[in-house]
This record gives sequence, structure tokens and C-alpha cells, in this order.
Amino acid sequence: MADNRKIRVIIMGAAGRDFHDFNVYWKNRPEVEVVCFTAAQIPDIAGRVYPPELAGERYPTGIPIHAEEELESLIREHKIDQVAMAYSDVRHEFVMNRAAAVNAAGADFRLLAAARTMVPSSKPVIAVCAVRTGCGKSQTSRRVTEILKEMGKRVAVVRHPMPYGDLTKQICQRFASYEDLDKHECTIEEREEYEPHLAQGNLVFAGVDYERILRAAEEEADVILWDGGNNDTPFFKPDLHIVVVDPHRAGHELRYYPGETNLRMADLVVINKVGTAEAADLATVEANVAQANPSATVVRAESPVTVEDPAGVKGKRVLVVEDGPTLTHGEMRYGAGHVAARQFGAAEIVDPRPYAQGTIKGVFEKYNHLTDILPAMGYGDAQMKDMEETINLTPCDLVLIGTPIDLGRLLTINKPSTRVLYELKEENPEIIRAAVAKAVG
Repeated sequence: MADNRKIRVIIMGAAGRDFHDFNVYWKNRPEVEVVCFTAAQIPDIAGRVYPPELAGERYPTGIPIHAEEELESLIREHKIDQVAMAYSDVRHEFVMNRAAAVNAAGADFRLLAAARTMVPSSKPVIAVCAVRTGCGKSQTSRRVTEILKEMGKRVAVVRHPMPYGDLTKQICQRFASYEDLDKHECTIEEREEYEPHLAQGNLVFAGVDYERILRAAEEEADVILWDGGNNDTPFFKPDLHIVVVDPHRAGHELRYYPGETNLRMADLVVINKVGTAEAADLATVEANVAQANPSATVVRAESPVTVEDPAGVKGKRVLVVEDGPTLTHGEMRYGAGHVAARQFGAAEIVDPRPYAQGTIKGVFEKYNHLTDILPAMGYGDAQMKDMEETINLTPCDLVLIGTPIDLGRLLTINKPSTRVLYELKEENPEIIRAAVAKAVG
């Protein structure tokens, strides 16, 4: 150990929460040396370096990023004292499996409290989070921004990080138009989150340095809307914390990290998809919410689907393309596109697996719960090309796009396509409206 007075730390991450925790908690602690990050969930993150421009003067060569598979050997090799887990949407059992491995290798295992990494704002903050990926944060966020604009408020949406490119170019990103998506070389995953807000006329910020991002957003807005990712907790201290739960995955609200933390912190819980959920599953979720957070206000809602050309679906063989993270680590077997295919009378939903190309074939091998749906994967140009080839090789009459973006703007698709759209519809619209009005004053 170069300096035995320092606490040697590894941060386990997935190119998001890990960088934020480093920036606001670990970076300027003189008693700590962050030896490296490890990376999971997202392809092609390991092998890179968190750059010195972001790491700061105490880390003049930056901080290396290793694959999480190397964690135990890294602990032993570098005589690590603490390992801090900093990513989301994983089972509680998985978290404790990693804790056991870390402890066995000789290091302490840490989970930072959400409050330790929340940056306070000079403006009211409304946070929209969830207990799992794919619960319906996006349409809930759009609903909240709609309410705020009806109140005459200027809104800046700050999106949970997805910095998968050159980190030095992604320190603080501002999106006001579709052209900005091209300028910042956004992946499909980034576009899925930013584009619907831009279509609604919302100003969006994202990047790596979220204190700097918050200060930039404050300059242009009366209210900050934190649009969470996965089931992570907010990066900013909220005045209203909204958390979305999903009765299609009943019980997950108490079984995933840090989704249960979100549930226990929530001011308002949105139980989404009530129109398509089984009554027993809905009852389970309601009981779990009441047990974990009896003081929270509860709103029932659904997210009805529409398509641009409903008549064009009937009787057709369709390829359904769904939001990637919802189906992969979110563990859903289907999404809005599959619901729309059945609702609007598709003759057949075509299985894309025999036609999967390159990295898409690997996605199906890794997430073998997927059958007759194609997750929209696009973490880089090569994977986007694999997506395009998979779609074009799949024999069908129509591509039904259930992602939040128009894939036709990014991929050259050799057959007709139509989009699936969905918005939040509350049973009592006044509940969220009243909570928002109270939070912003």
C-alpha cells in the first residue's frame, strides 16, 4: 500500500450512479484512495478510464474501470479496504451474494445512504423514480411536466446518467432539439429517454457531473424534474418524491435494490398498469406499499396503448420491438408493443430469435426469458447495426415499434413500421396535481 493511512476503495458500478457517488462523496476525501471502478450491466464500459478531467487533481491519470468479474482478485491484489456498490435494479439476494464475496476477499461492503449523495437545489425538485425498470417512470415524468407547464412553470428535466461515450464530452449535456441528440452522438438508450421529452417541448439535461448539471438547469427553470433511471434513488434532494410500482411484477417492490429504498422514501406512490394487472397481483402490491410506507399517498393509474395506424396491425404478422432495459435487466417478458399487437388484432407475433445477428444473438442468450419480442439494443454503432440487420432479416408484414423513440429515424428498416404510444392515465388526476402544486408553492 503506497500510503497506509488511506482507505483503499473500489466502487462497483454501471457507468452512472458510480460516477455520481465518486463526484459528490468520494472525490475530495483526503483519507480515501479510490483505486478503481468495476462495471456491470452495460457493454463496453470495462477497459476504459474515468478521465482526469472528471477525477480531479488527486487522480492525475484518471481511475481505471475493470469488469466486475475481476472484483475479488482486485480486492486481494490492491489490498482493498472497502467496496461500495453503486448501481441499481438488482435482487436483494444478488446484493448480498456480492457482499459475501467482497467480505470473503477481505474488504468491507458498503451501500451509501441515498441522502449522502443527494445534491440540494435552490429550486423546487420533483423526483420520479420506480421500484423496477419499466414500471412507467417516463410517462409519469411527462405527466408531471404537463401539470407544471399548465401551472405556468418553466421546467428543466434532468435525466439519470447514461454516459456511454467519451466522458469528457458528456460532463454537462443540454438537449433542446432533436439536432442536439445527433450533436451529442446519443445511443438508442439515451434517445429513448430524451426524445419523448423533446417531443413534449421539454428542456433536458444529462451527463456525468450532476452538481454542475443542476446549476445549469437552475439557470433556465423554475422547477427541476428528476427523471430517474432503473430503480435508482434521486441524485437531487426532492421536495416531492414520486415512485412508480408495477403489479405485473408483484412483490418486486420489496425484493430489488434500491427499489425498496425508493418505496420507503416515497411521498407519493403510483400503482401503474392497473387496467391489465391481475386482481391478486394488484392486491399484493397495495398491501406491500401499505406495509413498507403507510404514510405515502397512493394513486392508481394505467398506461393505455395506442398506435399510429391501428387498422394496419389487424391480420398482420408483426415483429414487436420493445424498450431494451425493460426486457433485459428489467426482466419483463413483454412490453407496450406486445400489448398493442394483441389489442389491435395482429395475426401473428413473429419470433425474432432465429434471425438475431451479432450482439443481439448474445442478448437472447443472456436473457433467455425473452421469446417473441426484440429488445431495442443500441449501446453503440455496432450494436445498432446488428439491430437493423436483425429487423430486416425477420420475415414479417409490419414492425411494431414499442420503444419510446421512432427507430425509423436511426435505422434503415426494409418493411413497413408503426409506433406504439402510451401516456399515464390516473384514476383520480387531482391527486398528483395537488401534490405537485404543494411541492412547488
